[in-house]
Formats: sequence, structure tokens, C-alpha cells
Amino acid sequence: MSDWKKFLTEQRIAYFSMEIGLTAEIPTYSGGLGVLAGDTIKTAADLKIPLVAVTLLSRKGYFLQTIDDQGRQQESPNTWDPEKLLECLPAKTLLSIEGRDVKVQAWLYRVTSPSRGQVPVLFLDTDIPGNADEDRGITDYLYGGDQAYRLKQEIVLGIGGARLLAQLGFSIRKYHMNEGHASLLTLELLTRSRRPLEDTWDERNSWNTREVISKCVFTTHTPVRAGHDQFPYELVERILDHEIPLDLLKGLGGQEQLNMTLLAMNLSQYVNGVAKKHGEVSQAMFPGFEIHAITNGIHPFTWTSPYFVNLYGRYLPSWATEPEMLVRVDSIPDAEIWEAHCGAKAYLFQYISETCGIELDPDILTIGFARRVATYKRGDLIFTDLERLLRIGEGKLQLVFGGKAHPHDTPGKELIHRIMEVIASCRDRIRMVYLPNYNMEVASRLIPGVDLWLNTPMRPLEASGTSGMKAAINGVPNFSVLDGWWIEGHIEGVTGWSIGPPSKGNSTSQNHTAEDVEDLYAKLENTIMPLYYQDRAGWIRVMKNAIGKNAYYFNTHVMMRRYVTEAYCH
Repeated sequence: MSDWKKFLTEQRIAYFSMEIGLTAEIPTYSGGLGVLAGDTIKTAADLKIPLVAVTLLSRKGYFLQTIDDQGRQQESPNTWDPEKLLECLPAKTLLSIEGRDVKVQAWLYRVTSPSRGQVPVLFLDTDIPGNADEDRGITDYLYGGDQAYRLKQEIVLGIGGARLLAQLGFSIRKYHMNEGHASLLTLELLTRSRRPLEDTWDERNSWNTREVISKCVFTTHTPVRAGHDQFPYELVERILDHEIPLDLLKGLGGQEQLNMTLLAMNLSQYVNGVAKKHGEVSQAMFPGFEIHAITNGIHPFTWTSPYFVNLYGRYLPSWATEPEMLVRVDSIPDAEIWEAHCGAKAYLFQYISETCGIELDPDILTIGFARRVATYKRGDLIFTDLERLLRIGEGKLQLVFGGKAHPHDTPGKELIHRIMEVIASCRDRIRMVYLPNYNMEVASRLIPGVDLWLNTPMRPLEASGTSGMKAAINGVPNFSVLDGWWIEGHIEGVTGWSIGPPSKGNSTSQNHTAEDVEDLYAKLENTIMPLYYQDRAGWIRVMKNAIGKNAYYFNTHVMMRRYVTEAYCH
């Protein structure tokens, strides 16, 4: 008999996220948002924070990426078998979507920490006999389909998730919405908290928004306007069956369209961005709201290479549960830091050889750039003046790229194609490789194995940028535009290097491409490469500073302690 009912014995924080990245075996994530959610859950288990997470099952994943002979991304379903990894719970709930009854069930996965803390994760699923064929596919693809498909998924996540928690017997203290995808849970809470009509002076006043607000926390993750889901009310009226009067819904979610971010903000007691700068940018985007900032982090043990896990274990035994101990990294001899890094580099290069048939030189400075492919992240910025890059780097630089573009993002897919064209045209002068199907497993090899982590977004569109934190905990310095977390973590020449001028103001239309390109090439040629090749002790000092001044603080243990004391305690 399952012991899942042990999770019902205390009040919990319900953490809702459209995507959650726990392991590459469970491909229910697309990028940083989902991996951040997974790291949050793992840290809640480490710290024994009473959390329950809710997400979608995404039976066919996000997608598997291959790069064809013409250098173009091709997608295929990433089908996995939940029966082998999860436990189906004995409860179902019913939703009305487009006037049809849709059953939703939950699969349970337990995230267990060495500290013996455990967090249940519920994966919601509509692939149930009795549901119409089109409804059985609602939870198939992460971010798949059209607007109607997305809205149906968000109904399942928000309303279905809230109902299943109640049906299973969970007692919820707070509902934490990780991005606006789960915002419809507020409508379910509104319906539950409705006061009897005879006790109020009109129908609108019967909806107890104050009670809902007291239960909700909302984290926004993007200053890119396209990243905030909006649905035409005509579509909402056709698909979503709810009791909330249209005028009240428009008052909470926006007059023109249902803006999921606005809905969440209007019905949350605590709203935050994911870095100090992102909090300021979000405040400018949504004036009238009080928007706090809790900087994202990474789960220390998950993202530290085995070579550094062993090294930290010898010198800083409690580092995984007390990452603040990394501030003592200077107690580790330089030679052992370098040896651990060389091990991680060899591990990556072996994977590249096996996957792509390309042999990289372990003695050459190797730069990594891998993340979700979107044009504002400017993955090809380093190629702006290709002749200059070749002059600087021939025989002295290697580059490793990775990342998926959304199947509907044509400009993002074209960016991959351009990078592949440059890789092909320069193969005799600078060795470069694009690793296909970038996921958690590939990232765990790639990030620790490069010498320098490159990040070149258009400022201020990088909300946080957790890949740079994953680099830092492995002693890989950042070379990044001053945006997101790097504004807080950067000390020039100490923890890494900046690219271009600081971010000024909160406009999302800033562009310093010419300055960024010039600074990138100049620092690479005159500062970074000489340090790497001519002053190994100086380079290792920067590696140690990345660990002791960045990784000790920019982790989910620090982040979650702030959520507990600032967001969950009221």
C-alpha cells in the first residue's frame, strides 16, 4: 500500500509550474523556468520545507532536437512512460472545457533529499479513457499547439490542479504561481471563497478577493512582453466554464484580453521578479503593483560536476546542504581546483567526440554558450565581426554551443542555422561544435567542462540567467552582459568579466550592440586570453572567486530561505 497519505499530515505550500525539470528522464521542461522549478523543489526537500508541486505530465515532452545536414533544427516527440517512474494516485477531478466534461488524474513523483526531506510532485494528466480524443491530448505536449490548446492546458494546470489537491486531501497554506500559466487557480479559489449573496449588497461584492489574495504568491520570470500569456475573451468564453462574472474577470485580468500575469498580480499578496534588476523592470512594466525581487538560484548538488563534488567533499564536507561553506574555497589547493576542472573538461570533450565526431583540444581556451534559443539572447553576437574573431582566436579558441528553439519560433530556428553555417565555414581555423538536444543531462556535462561561460542577451531582457550560476559553482568564470543576476554577481576581473556598458533605466528597448561587440572582442584578446595562457595562477584565482563569491550565494538554498521568510510567512 502506498504511503502517499503521509503528505497530508501538515499544511503545505502548493507550488504550481507549467514545466518542472527534475531529471532528463522526465522531459517535462523546456529551459530555465522548468529547471529553476525543479531546483526549487529539490531544495525544499533538502531544507524540509513542506511543499507540494503541481505541473503537467507532458507525455510527449517538449521535443527531441536533431540538427540536419543543412544545419537546421528538426523536432520529434520526446515520448516517455510515466508508469515506469511515477505512481498514479487514486483520485480524479472533473473540469468543463468547451462544454465537455474532462477528467484529470494525478501521477506522484517523490523528490527525496539525503537529509530525508521529501516533496511530492503531482503531474496532471488528461489521457484517461472516457475523455474525448482531443481532450486526452491536452497534456501531451509542453507549449505545443495553438492558443486554444494553451488555454486548455492552463485550465487543467490551474483549476484542475487546485481541485485535485483538495480532492486528495492536501491542506494548503499558500499557492505559489511560478509564472502566469497557473493563474486560473485564482478563479477556483474565488469560487470556493464566495460569500452567500444575501450577506452582500450586490453580486460583485460576493466574490471574496481579499481571502484569495491572502493565499497567493506570484513570481514573474520575463520582461519580454510576448512571454506573458494573453487570451481573447471570445476564446475564454468559448473554452472556460466558470462562475466569475465577465466584468469582474476583466477588472482582474485586463479589459482587452485576459492577461494571465495581470490576473495573478491582482490576486496575490506577494509578487516578485527573479533578480534585483528584473524586479525594477517588472515594476516599470506593471506600475501600481508592489513588485519585490528574490534572485533565482541553482540546486548546488544537482549542478556540480562529479569532479568538484569529490573535491568539495574532501575540503568542505557539508557544502551540498550548506553551500555558504563554499566561501572557504581558498582552503583548497590551486592544483586540485585545476585538476578537477580538467577532469570535467575531459568528460565534456569525450561526450563531444562520441556525439559529434569532433575532437577538441583540452589545452585550448574553450567558451560555452548554451540556453533556450531566442533572438534577444543573441547567440551569434560573437560572430558579428568574424574576421576579427578568427584573427584573435585561430588556434587559441574553441566554442561549444547548444540550445533548442521553440518549434514555432522561426527567427530562433534561423539563428541556429546561422550558427551552424559559421561553424562549417570556420572549421579549419577555429574548432566549434553545436551539441544537439540540449537538456539537463547535456547541460551537466557542457557547463562544467568549458573554461568560460558566455552570455550576450539584449539588456534588460535577461530576467535572471541561471546557467551562469551553474558555471560558477564549477569554477567556470562568466563573461556576460550586465543583466539579470550578473549585475549582482559581477566584480570585474575578480568573479569574471562584463560585456558592454551597465544597464541604464528599465526600458526593454535598450540596444548597445556596437559597444557590446567591441568590448567582447577587446576583453577576449587583451584580458581573458592572456590571463588564461600566461598566468594560470591568476586564472585559478578567478575560478575560486566564482565559487567563493558567486556560488556560495547564488543558489536555491539562499533563495528558498528568502521565499519562506518574505513570501510564505504572511
